[in-house]
Amino acid sequence: MAQDDHGELDSLVRKRIRALRLAQGWSLDELATRARLSPSTLSRIENGRRRLALDQLVTLARALDTSLDQLVETAAADVISSPMIDATHQRMQWPVRADPGMTVIRQRMTDPPPDSPSRMRAHPGREWLVVLSGTAVLLLGNRRFRVETNQAAEFPTMLPHAIGAEGGPCEVLGIFDRDARRGHLRNEGTD
Repeated sequence: MAQDDHGELDSLVRKRIRALRLAQGWSLDELATRARLSPSTLSRIENGRRRLALDQLVTLARALDTSLDQLVETAAADVISSPMIDATHQRMQWPVRADPGMTVIRQRMTDPPPDSPSRMRAHPGREWLVVLSGTAVLLLGNRRFRVETNQAAEFPTMLPHAIGAEGGPCEVLGIFDRDARRGHLRNEGTD
C-alpha cells in the first residue's frame, strides 16, 4: 500500500469511528467506557494525534457494533452503477453489490393484472415494492390490494401473486431477494 493510500485509509477510519459514535448518540466518555479506553486516548485517535493500533481498532469495532472489515473498508469506487435495460418488459434493474442476492427493478406497467388465477405466480422468496407513479393492483392469494403512489407492499412470494396497472400506466420500484428474482425469471417465458 502506498504511503498516500495509507494516509487516506487512516483518515477514513478515524472519521468513521467518530461518525459511528455520533450516530449512536454517544459522547467520547460513553464510547471510551464501552471500548475500555480513556476518553483522552479516544479523542486523540479520532483527531489523528495518536497512532491507530490494531488491538484498539478491534476493540472499537466491537464497541461500535460493527466488524473490523467494515471499519477499515475502502471500496468506494463502485458507488454509482448504471441499470441493465430490458425494453421488452419496460424495466431497468440494478444488482445490490452489498448483497449479491438482491436486485432492484423499476418497471412501467400499462396492463391490468391477469384476470385468470392460473396466471398468478408463486415461488420461494420475498418481494418489496413501492409505486412511484399511478396506481397498481396487487393480487395476493384471494385478496386484491390497490397500491397508490408512494405506498409500498411487502409479501412472501409463496402466496400466488400478480401485479398490474389500474386506470392508466404506473411505475413500480421493487426489491427482490435471490429466490423471488429467480422465480420471476423462470415464469417470464410463460407470460
